Amino acid sequence: MVSEGIRLKDGRSVFLREFRIEDKEKLVEMYASLSSEALRWAQPPYTKEVIERWLSNLPNLIALIALHDAKIVGHAQIFRFIHPRRRGTGDLLIYLHQDFHNVGLGTAMLSRLLDLAKKGGLHKLHLYVIAENSPAIHLYERFGFRTEGVKKEAYLGENGRYHDEFIMGLVLG
Repeated sequence: MVSEGIRLKDGRSVFLREFRIEDKEKLVEMYASLSSEALRWAQPPYTKEVIERWLSNLPNLIALIALHDAKIVGHAQIFRFIHPRRRGTGDLLIYLHQDFHNVGLGTAMLSRLLDLAKKGGLHKLHLYVIAENSPAIHLYERFGFRTEGVKKEAYLGENGRYHDEFIMGLVLG
């Protein structure tokens, strides 16, 4: 996939492209720069070691990055399962730098990632999202994801309370 320019709702431009291993340090920098609000419903910390573990199996990843002014401002990927019984399925994640929330970047990245998943022959995707993360849930539902289950009180929030986590799925075709 060649870099694809996207104009955001606020007029800024970003470029979407597939992740390359030489992007690793910039990806580490993006995660290190995320605010506590951007990570409120995430599972931080995303350290260099965690990111290296994610990237240790590149043949089984479909990964996109969004670039603005030579910095990574968005990361989305699908972990393709390799077990024969899970063939054609994967788990999806998406993270945006806080300066790029609510400007259409998540929509653009998810759309491109789903196109790549379909081209890659995937049948079904899952994702996990905290029940209170309504902006993310709304985005996923717009693309056809549906809640398939609830993990009750599975996420310990920054407020010291446990929160439900939704398991959402989408059959690609």
